[in-house]
Amino acid sequence: MSLTFQRNPDGTTTGRNEGSGLTVTHVDAEEVKRRLYEDAGWEYTPPPSPVPPGFHRFSLVHEEFEAAGFADERYAGLRARPPRGCVPIDRGCLALECERPGRTLLDAVAGTVAEIRREYGLVMNSVGVEKPQEWLGDDPDGQPAKTVAQLVLMAVHRARLLGYGRRDLVRLIDATGVE
Repeated sequence: MSLTFQRNPDGTTTGRNEGSGLTVTHVDAEEVKRRLYEDAGWEYTPPPSPVPPGFHRFSLVHEEFEAAGFADERYAGLRARPPRGCVPIDRGCLALECERPGRTLLDAVAGTVAEIRREYGLVMNSVGVEKPQEWLGDDPDGQPAKTVAQLVLMAVHRARLLGYGRRDLVRLIDATGVE
């Protein structure tokens, strides 16, 4: 069974369940998705409500190849007393689902990463973006910004494993000419 979705020039969305032949066109893309999921017999979960102005929703993940998972004793304090606006989640490793204030998404992520490092001595190394090479969009506080945060946190983590430090990373960033 395959579901396809297409954004139409008139602003509507058309969805089709290839298995049943059901086709739905509606101005609300979520309504199209809900109807197709229902037709396919799949559970539909509506998107979360929007965050208040000045807040951002994101995940922070601590992924280590040798870690013992969510129950690892290093995470006990963080699981018991996560930063305000964050909830611990077991993804086979420690993850936090956060809704935190910040001028931008990157600002909210940076503030949360710094608080966790300061309070718990743990450096979060992912925002949970599965395929960061699949870049799409230009929203500075949406998925593209989450992808940037993912790549930076992953690069810092991997650089540390290879023995590179802050100066090495800053030198590389400065070499790009980014302002």
